[in-house]
Amino acid sequence: MDKFRKLGVNEKIVENLRAKGISQPTPIQLESLPVIFEGRDVLGLAQTGTGKTVAFGVPMLQKLMSFGSSPQSKEVRALVLVPTRELAKQIVVALRSFQGNGHLKINMVVGGLSINPQKERLFKGSDIVVATPGRLLDLLSQSALSLKKTEYLVLDEADHMLDMGFIKPLEEIVKLLDSERQTLLFSATMPKLMEKLAAAFLKYPRKVQVSNSEKAVDKIDQKICYIAKSEKNNLLTEYLSANKDDLTLVFMRTKSSAERLLKSLDKKGFSVASIHGNKSQNQRDTALKLFKTGKVKVLVATDVAARGIDIPDVSFVFNFDLPNVAENYIHRIGRTARAGKTGVSITFCAPDEMNMLKSIEKLTKQVIKVESGVRWLEEEKVKPTKERDLSGEERPKNKFRRFRSKPKSVGQNKKRNRVQRRRSKS
Repeated sequence: MDKFRKLGVNEKIVENLRAKGISQPTPIQLESLPVIFEGRDVLGLAQTGTGKTVAFGVPMLQKLMSFGSSPQSKEVRALVLVPTRELAKQIVVALRSFQGNGHLKINMVVGGLSINPQKERLFKGSDIVVATPGRLLDLLSQSALSLKKTEYLVLDEADHMLDMGFIKPLEEIVKLLDSERQTLLFSATMPKLMEKLAAAFLKYPRKVQVSNSEKAVDKIDQKICYIAKSEKNNLLTEYLSANKDDLTLVFMRTKSSAERLLKSLDKKGFSVASIHGNKSQNQRDTALKLFKTGKVKVLVATDVAARGIDIPDVSFVFNFDLPNVAENYIHRIGRTARAGKTGVSITFCAPDEMNMLKSIEKLTKQVIKVESGVRWLEEEKVKPTKERDLSGEERPKNKFRRFRSKPKSVGQNKKRNRVQRRRSKS
């Protein structure tokens, strides 16, 4: 804990961090904490699971805890913007634990929950508001809060907010803030649009970046199964049956497919829940609680959960469907190998997902290790032919070849095919 003290963290927060099992600063914390304590803007580039909440939360809490007065009605002293409800709740829980028995008012503003209780809490004033952009704008339009005296702005998972189309809401919100604020922007990637956003929102920022060798994903054993879409469900069932005691996340591309898989696994006797955009906030919270406590072993999710789940004991992440956005692959598999542990990610790739796979390989600069099947090969020098489907309609023949060999069956050799959990010693 001496390292946290040397970085400028006061004794009270150091003790609260210790109670949370946080004893050594991560690379992103080592680099960013001194800069933030200096009052400078920061552009932080780091993946999920690298300790960003401590990096931006501790200096903010420490400064606010030194204030001798409470915020006035509707006043917000610090604003944290995030892309999803789950991430908002995760950050609120973390900040409250970091301050311990402190007096700071930390409120959450998100969609999916009744707006009136949120308005009532905001009326009393807030030291920190953690919010999703959409609901925050709704409340601003109703004059439920004021950002005129906000001294800190944090944009967490900023790249994901851009992916979700929040660029205009972010611009509207920032216009309402004092130009003398301190701004901290954290992102996993740095696309061109992010560069423009950083240039507009930050003043002479210090860029802090975690090197590739320090990425949490390096502790993840990544595997891929080349398999026809119709065979995915059975293969997943075999893996889950072989690892019934482990917490497993299964990612789907759409809400409807997530529900179909949920019903299928439930009929097969698995303890399973789901989380996606069609679920109410209470349903999402309940599913996460059941999963975190181990009462549910399998959680089926869309990408809405990729950045909002912080559960140290997730052993496996399955990409049942490949994500449409390559960066989401990183965020998905980053749900395992948390808190210094290792984990396994297994991706199911059908022929029509090869382009998505290539985007992922380009981003990660690696070819994923083959668990079963043979990589789908694109036909060369052969013009696409047409074949008829069951309805009699002509459709283009898939441009990728079928397997040259059948994928391995988990049941053929249980020892060989059982996915091994590799954990570090606690």
